[in-house]
Amino acid sequence: MHARTLTRTLLAGLALTALAACGAEQQSGGTHPSARAARATPAQKKPAVDGLPGMPPVLDPKDVYAADRPNKLSPVVKDFPSRVYVPNTESDTVTVIDPKTYEVVETIPVGRQPQHVVPSWDLKTLWVNNDRGNTLTPIDPRTGRAGEPVDVHDPYNLYFTPDGKYAVVMASLDRELVFRDPHTMKVEKTVPVICYGVNHADFSLDGRYFIVSCEFSGELLKVDTRRMEVVAQQRLPLDGAMPQDVKVSPDGKRFYIADMKADGVWVLDGDTFATPTLLPTGKGAHGLYVGRDSRTMYVSNRGEGTVSVFDFTRNKLTGKWRLPGGGSPDMGGVSADGKVLWLSGRYDAEVYAIDTRTGEQLARVKVGNGPHGLAVYPQPGRYSLGHTGIFR
Repeated sequence: MHARTLTRTLLAGLALTALAACGAEQQSGGTHPSARAARATPAQKKPAVDGLPGMPPVLDPKDVYAADRPNKLSPVVKDFPSRVYVPNTESDTVTVIDPKTYEVVETIPVGRQPQHVVPSWDLKTLWVNNDRGNTLTPIDPRTGRAGEPVDVHDPYNLYFTPDGKYAVVMASLDRELVFRDPHTMKVEKTVPVICYGVNHADFSLDGRYFIVSCEFSGELLKVDTRRMEVVAQQRLPLDGAMPQDVKVSPDGKRFYIADMKADGVWVLDGDTFATPTLLPTGKGAHGLYVGRDSRTMYVSNRGEGTVSVFDFTRNKLTGKWRLPGGGSPDMGGVSADGKVLWLSGRYDAEVYAIDTRTGEQLARVKVGNGPHGLAVYPQPGRYSLGHTGIFR
C-alpha cells in the first residue's frame, strides 16, 4: 500500500475510535446536550379526571361546578346584556325581562309551543325549542334579535355533549335521542328509545355518560356519550312516577331526579345505576338548580308553590320557601351573581324572582301564557351542556 494512503487509513481509524470513545463517555457520563435536554423535559401531567376526549378538562375533581362561581363570566359572554328569556308555550312567544328593573323589554314571536330557551355549547347562541312547530329559533344574546328558524323535528328539549361535538335533541313524542351537528343541526345519529317522554338529562363528572328521564313511563336511561347508545334502563320504584329535571352532585357521585308524582327527588348512583332512593321535597317537584357556592340546590315544587333548599355537604334539606299567594314554580335558573333564583309560573302567566339568601319573593312579572323553561343569561361557566343552562 502507498505510504500516503496508509497514513490516511490509520488517521481515519484513530478518528473513529476517538468518536466512539467520546460517545461512550457521553452516554455513561450524561454530558451530551441532547441527553441533558431529555432529562430536563418534565413528564406530562396526568389529568385529575379521565374525561371524555375533547372535553375541556375538569377544573376540580371534587366540584363539577367549579367554573360557575359568582360573576365568573367567560370572555365570550362578558359583554352580553343581562336578560331573562321566558318561552311562553301557549302564546308562542319569548318574553325578555331586564333583571335589574324587573321590566319586560321585548316580546319575540317564535314557533309553535316553545318549551325551553337553551344556551349553545359555545355560549354564542340561545336556541328556542319550538316543540310543536318542529323548529329551533336562534336568538343572538348580544343583540336580542331572533334569526331564521331551523327545521328540527320534535325538539322538546336540547342538550350538548361535553366535547361540543353534538347537540342532543330530546324528541319526546318521537321517542328518540337525536344527535345533531351543534351549529347546523344536521342529523348525525338517531337513537330510538323504548321509554315514553324523554325529557331532561345531565352528564357525569367525566362526561362519558349521561342520565335521561322519561316522564311518561317513569323510567331512567343511561347513555354512553361517545358511542351514542343507551347502555342501561330502569323503571323507578313508584307506580305513576313522572321524572323531570336531572342534576349531578358537585362531586359527581350522585344524580338527583325531580319527580312531580313522587313529590320529591330521586337520588341515584350513576356509575352503578342501582335503584335510587327518594328524598321527599314537596308536591309536584319539578326543577333543580345549583347555587353558585356548589353547596346548595333549589327544588321547585310546582304543585304547592314552594322551593325546597337542599345542602349537598350536609346531605339534607335545610329549608322551604313559600311563594306569597301561591304559584306554580317550574323551570328557571340562578342569576350570574347567585343572589336571585328565577322561576317560571307555569300555570299563572308569571315569573318569580326569589332572593337566594332569604327566600323572599323580590318580584312577580307578568308574561305570556304557559311560561316554561326560562333561561337567565349570561351565566358563569366555560361551556353549556344545554337545557335552561347547565354550565361547566
